[in-house]
This record gives sequence, structure tokens and C-alpha cells, in this order.
Amino acid sequence: MSAAAPTRARVAAQARFETRTLLSNGEQLLVAVVLPALALLGLTLATGIGIGQAAGEPRVDVVAPGVLALAVISTAFTGQAISTGFDRRGGVLRFLGTTPLGRGGLLLARVAAVLVVEVIQFLVLGGLALALGWRPHWSGLPLAMLWWVLGTAASVALALLVAGVLRAEAVLAVANLLWVVMLGLGVVLPAGRYPAGTATVARLTPGGALGELLRSAFRGTGTPWWEALVLLVWTVAAGAAAARWFRWSD
Repeated sequence: MSAAAPTRARVAAQARFETRTLLSNGEQLLVAVVLPALALLGLTLATGIGIGQAAGEPRVDVVAPGVLALAVISTAFTGQAISTGFDRRGGVLRFLGTTPLGRGGLLLARVAAVLVVEVIQFLVLGGLALALGWRPHWSGLPLAMLWWVLGTAASVALALLVAGVLRAEAVLAVANLLWVVMLGLGVVLPAGRYPAGTATVARLTPGGALGELLRSAFRGTGTPWWEALVLLVWTVAAGAAAARWFRWSD
């Protein structure tokens, strides 16, 4: 009897499979790339819409970081919640959890696949933004990468929580609803352009906090520590809740 492949090899193979699955899913590509690209084009070119930019600041400098935040939410939260919810209903998670890959290996592979897809999103959307005239402060790139990883962690943790406690049909509805809510609450556009109460709520959401952090990093204006704390709390709280209540089968 042949021995199982090393853990790293098993995780890498599953990650490749998960990545191919994400990239071949038309609905996932629509949410992950097409809709953010349309938001980038629409908000940059439609000058009649106020986006809260500073005087003399190009519109794309405000819109581009927000669209990158939206890409993270689309892939790491909405896409993962829906795919995990239906895999759980179909028994896929339960089956894979009993293989040599194990539950931990499956989670690592899914996170790796999300990061690969997000890199592709950033290249496509970032390239489009640069073509539209985006000129980010490249010195803020390391900080932006840190917020990208933290935002991905928070989004995946929240996705697993939603997918692990609700039935698949409910996951589909809730994930899409939360995507729309976060889209309108500080992800793409600065929270400061909203009324005071709405702006506060926007800064308390993981999407709104990530949007503010990426805008600050690429503008070179420092770190809004409140938003950083909010994103960290979401990561820890959603991760702990998912670890406690996630069910591997219906």
C-alpha cells in the first residue's frame, strides 16, 4: 500500500484544484472581477457623482483602493461563503475531512486559493486603475499588503461562520445581501461622504474598515488605527465563532 503524500504536497494539490474551481466559475468571476471593474470605470468616469475626494485629487485615487477592497470582500467573503455552504450541504467537506488532507489541510488550501485569485484581481483591477490615471504612493504598498492579508483573514473567517451555521440557501441569500450592504457602506467610497451616523456604522464593518485602510495606505496619509483595530477584532471574533460553531455537514 502506498503512503499518503506529504502534507505540503496534499495542501498544494488541493489549493490548485480550489483555484481552478474559482477561476472557472462564471458567477464567481462576475462578482470578483467584472462588477468591481464596472464600479471602477463608472465611479471614475461619472463625474456627476460625488465621491468625497479632496480638492484637486483625481477621482480614481479615491475609487481604486476601494475597488481593491471590494475585490477582497467579493472573493474572500461572498465567494467562499457560498462555495463552502453548498460544499457542506453536498457532503464534500465531510468527505474531504476524512481523507489524508484533513480539515486543517482543506482550510489552508482554500485560503491559499483565495490569495492566488486576489493577486490576479489586484493585477487586473490595479492595471485598469493605472490606465485610468491612478497614481498611488508606492511607499504605502507594504502597509497596503498588510491590510490586504488582514482583510482577507477577516473575510474568510466571516465566510466560514456564515457557511458553517446556516443552510446553503440561506448562505446564498445572506452572503449576497452582506456584499451589497458593504458595497454601500464605505468599501468603495470613503465613509466621510456619508452622514455621521452612517459613517460610524461603515467604519465598524470589515469592508468599510478595509476600504479606509487601503485608501490611507495608497494616499500615503498614515494609518487610521481605529479601522485597523476594527478589522483585527472582526478577524479574531469571526474566527473564534467559526471555530466554535462551524458544522462540517448538515
